[in-house]
Amino acid sequence: METAKIDFVITWVDEADPIWYKEKLETLKKQGKVAEEMIDNSTSRYRDWDILKYWFRGVEKFAPWVNQIHFVTYGHVPDWLNEKHSKLHIVKHEDFIPQEFRPTFSSHPIEWNFHRIEGLTENFVYFNDDVFLIKSSSPEDFFKNERPVDMLALQPDVANADDQIMPYVYLNNAMVLAKYFDKRENMKKQPGAYFHPGYPLMYFGYNLLEMAFPRFTGFYTVHGPSPLKKESYRFFWKNEEKLLHRVCCHPFRHKEDISQYVLREYQKLSGNFVPKNIHKFCRYFNLQPENPELVKTITKQKSKCICINDSNFEIPYEKVKQELNHAFSILFPEKSQFEK
Repeated sequence: METAKIDFVITWVDEADPIWYKEKLETLKKQGKVAEEMIDNSTSRYRDWDILKYWFRGVEKFAPWVNQIHFVTYGHVPDWLNEKHSKLHIVKHEDFIPQEFRPTFSSHPIEWNFHRIEGLTENFVYFNDDVFLIKSSSPEDFFKNERPVDMLALQPDVANADDQIMPYVYLNNAMVLAKYFDKRENMKKQPGAYFHPGYPLMYFGYNLLEMAFPRFTGFYTVHGPSPLKKESYRFFWKNEEKLLHRVCCHPFRHKEDISQYVLREYQKLSGNFVPKNIHKFCRYFNLQPENPELVKTITKQKSKCICINDSNFEIPYEKVKQELNHAFSILFPEKSQFEK
C-alpha cells in the first residue's frame, strides 16, 4: 500500500519587519490597558535567533521524503530563502486566515486555521521555528498507517504565577476535551495508550497516579513536531465554532484561548494514534546563559530532533545566538537548495 503524502508546516515571524512591527503596536494600543493584562506580548514570542536556515538544511538532509513545505509568514520572507524551490510553498496570513481574524500576532489563530492552507495534505506535521531535525528521520516517525505517532501523558495544570497566560490556556484545553471524553472510561478503553511500555518512566508514573482522580487535571504538553490530521480540525470547527471564533479574534495570546494541543490530545483520546516515547525522538531544552548539553546534542546528534525553547529568561542574547549558530554550522556546514 502506498504511503500517504506528508507535508510540513512551519511558522516564522521577522520581528525586524517595520510594517509588521508598526501594525503590532497599533493593534496592541487598540486592546486597552484592561485587555493588556490578559494577553501575552513577551519578547520570547518574537525574538529571532537567526538559525532558520538550519531548519531547512535539516529537512533537506534528514527528511528528503517530505511532500511539500508550507512556510507560513505574516508576509515577509528571509533574504536568503530560495522561493523557487519546487517543494516550497510561501503562505501569507492573508492566504488562509479569514479577514475577520487578521491581523494576528498570536500563534493560536494561525494554528487553528492551518486546515485552510491550499494544497495541504490530509496528514501533516507542524513545526515551530524552534524545532529542528538533526538526524535521519522517516515518515513513520510521525505517522504509521495514517495514524499520528504521539505520547499520551497526563499532568496537572500548574498555577504558575510567573506565567500569566499559558496555565489558563492549558486548563481551557482540558475543559474542552472533558466535554468529549470521560477520563476513567478512556483509560479503561485504551490502557495501552496510557501505559505503553516504551514511555519514559516518569510519565508512565504520572499516568498511574492520575488513576486516583476521576476527572482530567491536565495533559503533558509534548514539545516537538505536531503530527496533525485535517479531520481533527473539521471536528472542532464543526462542534466548537463559537469558541474557535472567539479565540481567533484575539490578536495576541489570551487567557481565554485554547491551543492546537487540543487537536493532538483529541487524536490521542480518540485512540487514533500510535503510542511512542516522544522524549526519545525529540529532546527539549530551555535556553540558558550556558548551554553545553544543547550544543553537544546538536553536534553529536544525540536525538533525531530537538526543541530549543526561548522561555524569556534573562540570557545574553548575542552570546547565546552565536553559540547556537556555531553548533548548527558544525552539523550543517553547507547550504541547502532552499537557500539562494
